[in-house]
Amino acid sequence: MTDQNAASVGLVRLLTCLMFFTFAMTTDAVGNVIPELIKEHGLSMTAGGAFQYFTMGGIAVGALLLGFLADRIGRKLTIILGLALYGLASLLVAVSGQYIMLVALVCVSGLGISVFKTGALALIGDVSSSTTSHTRFMNTAEGFFAVGAIVGPAIVERLIYAGMSWKWLYGIAGLICALLVAMAASAKYPQRVVPVERANLSQMLPMLRDPLALGFSLVVMLYVATESAIYVWMPTLLKEYTGSYTWLAAKALALFFLLRALGRFVGAWLLDRVSWTVALVIMAFLIFACFAGALLGGVTLATWLLPLTGLFMSIVYPTLNSKAISCFPKDRHGAIAGVILFFTALAAAAGPLAMAAVSDAAGGARAGFVLAAGFSLLLLVGLAANWLVNPARHRLQLSDGAA
Repeated sequence: MTDQNAASVGLVRLLTCLMFFTFAMTTDAVGNVIPELIKEHGLSMTAGGAFQYFTMGGIAVGALLLGFLADRIGRKLTIILGLALYGLASLLVAVSGQYIMLVALVCVSGLGISVFKTGALALIGDVSSSTTSHTRFMNTAEGFFAVGAIVGPAIVERLIYAGMSWKWLYGIAGLICALLVAMAASAKYPQRVVPVERANLSQMLPMLRDPLALGFSLVVMLYVATESAIYVWMPTLLKEYTGSYTWLAAKALALFFLLRALGRFVGAWLLDRVSWTVALVIMAFLIFACFAGALLGGVTLATWLLPLTGLFMSIVYPTLNSKAISCFPKDRHGAIAGVILFFTALAAAAGPLAMAAVSDAAGGARAGFVLAAGFSLLLLVGLAANWLVNPARHRLQLSDGAA
């Protein structure tokens, strides 16, 4: 690789990581934003959670209907289009007041996220020389996401402390998007070998019938439903805490995101020593243990154990995502990325919605976390089955041979 090509690839990698960082600032700040919305508009948990449901609904619709764009019009145009849509919607959130309008705008922002993220996920495949390097870069990009997930809630917390509106976070994200659009327009992307003109919506449908695509999607859904329980509803659950560690309860969400970022290093260390299938089973067991302990020990123990799940969650999603995408040829990476993202967003909307409905019916957030513990148990079962059967082994070996 020449110095010029290396510089181009480096810029593309940086752009990809910054995109993950930026949208994490808004999507993972909902745990801090929803309590403010509930207070401002007098909402129930179920209604307040619409801010999450419609964001993820926009991502799900865009991923399923537009996931082919990265293969059809190319990575560059797809990324620019998605960033522009997300940035514009975010800027409008910053100046909007009515709750219905806010919900509609975050739905549009989710649509934009789905477009540029499928382009970014396909691009990761373009710059990766093997399934191992693909997984490594996917974890790096998700590491930037983890940092954005720390920065976003911290900004919201600081804005509220200063007596300012949380909406300024979306204004900041919109301005960053403008810079990323300029960066995406000037970047030189890897040369595509396979023509992209044939890609269309109809090519998404066979993906939905592929056993591996569906298998990975199911496990991804269980993981996302488990993770979103923490960043959406943990702050609401811990508001009930009145013991000696109120300072910890107040900082629990920030601690979760910090541990999720630090967990990248723990996960990288583990992936270097055991197979990815074994590593994910270990992490899933520790996640379930934290949820079970939080329920058995009450809100006091939950204050310690629920944030700790971040340390173990860090590598699960990017590794599953990477292996799922690597099971398919590079000219289909946009389509499979769209399918996985669709199920990701569907779980991120349906999981918190189900938890909110259960919690409202039972009169407390704890009931919702009983459901979330069930998600984490099913995740453990699914990843244990993946370890024992390893259905993706053959396709991953073929992918490495074709790289």
